[in-house]
Amino acid sequence: MLKRPKNYICKCLQVKLEKLSPLPSNCCICRVPERLHQINEKAYTPQVVSIGPLHHGKANLQFMEEHQQRYLLIKFREAESRGSSAEKIDLSSDKFIEMILLDAAFIIELLLRYHFRQLQKKDDHIFHKPYLIEDIWYDMWLLENQLPFFILEDLFALAAIEIPDQHENPTIIKHFFDFLRICHLPSSRDQEKQEGQQYHKGKTAPSVTDLHQAGVHFSLSKSNDLFAIEFKNRTLHIPKLKLQLETESLFRNLIAFEQRHYSENYINDYVFLIHHLVNTAKDVELLVQNGIIENWLPDKEAASTLINNLSRGTTLLADSFYFSGLCKAAKD
Repeated sequence: MLKRPKNYICKCLQVKLEKLSPLPSNCCICRVPERLHQINEKAYTPQVVSIGPLHHGKANLQFMEEHQQRYLLIKFREAESRGSSAEKIDLSSDKFIEMILLDAAFIIELLLRYHFRQLQKKDDHIFHKPYLIEDIWYDMWLLENQLPFFILEDLFALAAIEIPDQHENPTIIKHFFDFLRICHLPSSRDQEKQEGQQYHKGKTAPSVTDLHQAGVHFSLSKSNDLFAIEFKNRTLHIPKLKLQLETESLFRNLIAFEQRHYSENYINDYVFLIHHLVNTAKDVELLVQNGIIENWLPDKEAASTLINNLSRGTTLLADSFYFSGLCKAAKD
């Protein structure tokens, strides 16, 4: 038997390492972690339209490509975008650029037609079907269904788009999901430092029912900031939380994106707190009675199940828990 040199394995590894392409610095579109994905696959998967490379070519999304092609009415140049994806995309250069341009033009035209209703034509097969446009909006907020910022910005700037009765062109928002996260962030982002408290592992927040039995009252906060939850004078002030079929998908994708791209855990902390406050159908009922929860689900049991499922697969960082001071105040 021939003996391989001692350094054979090292040389093989070196060859493989040399073939590896460097990790791109602008990676912003990635797969949802499997520990989250396996809990509810549908919450992260587009049902109507594919945007970007990760779900491109799936059979159940093919019918929308025809509508996307109808929206491809502007001329533009190529844009580099492979580096924005966390995975290697096995498409030729022409096919990849065609996909990106098609998706980008579709998004830009969709936004224009939504904002300027006079651009919608009588034979528009998307806007004349209200449930279809709603499904498209939901698909466009999924973490795995995104295009990077610069593509939309570059193409919008290059396109000769005439805006009816407007002096300025509307600006393209950034990566839709990053934009959604920004919209959901607390207005004050250093609450844990201001309150000087630390949330200890093993402790849980009391439920709404527990607080109610202890004489705590509940009031709908006037703030639109989900994080503006305050405990004053034996009253817990909570901003309105609307529960509908899409709520789970929204928060699950927000948590997945936060865990992959940010060190802060604001959305994770909010979900953790709400999960412990609303632990049963009775908790839901009490908050509905006080106008805090707007329940569009079939019943209070469905609402309780949804809220309890939101925190599955997540981990709380006790040393930086945003609501540590609030939990201590409610327990004292």
